[in-house]
Amino acid sequence: RKGGAGGGGMDADLTYAVRKVYSHDTAAYTQGLEYVPRRSSFLESTGRWGLSQLREVDIDTGKVLRSVPLSKDLYGEGCTTLDGRVYQLTWKEKTCLVYDASTFQPVERLHYDVEGWGLSNDGTNLITSDGSSTLTFRDPKTFKALRSVDVHHVYGGEVVPIRNVNELEYVRGEVWANIWHTDKIARISPRDGSVLGWIDLSGINPAGGGGVLTGDMKGEDVLNGIAWDEERDRLWVTGKTWMKLFEIQLRLR
Repeated sequence: RKGGAGGGGMDADLTYAVRKVYSHDTAAYTQGLEYVPRRSSFLESTGRWGLSQLREVDIDTGKVLRSVPLSKDLYGEGCTTLDGRVYQLTWKEKTCLVYDASTFQPVERLHYDVEGWGLSNDGTNLITSDGSSTLTFRDPKTFKALRSVDVHHVYGGEVVPIRNVNELEYVRGEVWANIWHTDKIARISPRDGSVLGWIDLSGINPAGGGGVLTGDMKGEDVLNGIAWDEERDRLWVTGKTWMKLFEIQLRLR
């Protein structure tokens, strides 16, 4: 199969066509994005000191349906839902916040020994990134690291590590990842970390965050946020403080 959002049978390098454009809150410094089945909404984690939140957002309107603010000493990162629980990473605090998915009430806190960046799951284990080239598979009950793979691509016979692996989405047996400060999504084998192909999203949002981020944050309005609807094979992307969120169809380059 060529094109489509899913991973099965896809060619190695793909580009995109925009199917629909939605509103996105420019106050949302998007760190994690995930489709919520049967609710026509997204789970979204936002970052920045004193502004971090966990949110449920209506897809069609961009309206925040409910939210939980993080304490000022926590910087929100990736998020995912597994077995009725929402997991939300924090950046440097080495703490994973766990909530009841139905109520957003805090359940517990789990801990790890690296930075928190991206978070997804394969239906059994959590998958995390830490800004390096490493993906770590973790026990959702304890957050214990079970195994890890190094994300890499082979160029001309040379193995090249892919660093700055950021927001994650598990799509038909592959781990899809934003690579920080690039317009590309890497399609990664969870078995060995090899890059199976790239999705080039260059030019999807020339306006970036529209100047919302200033000072030390200027230029951080980058592509970050992948959500996939498994049942209907829909794919959405956005970025940090972008005013738009895009449903896209993948195509041959």
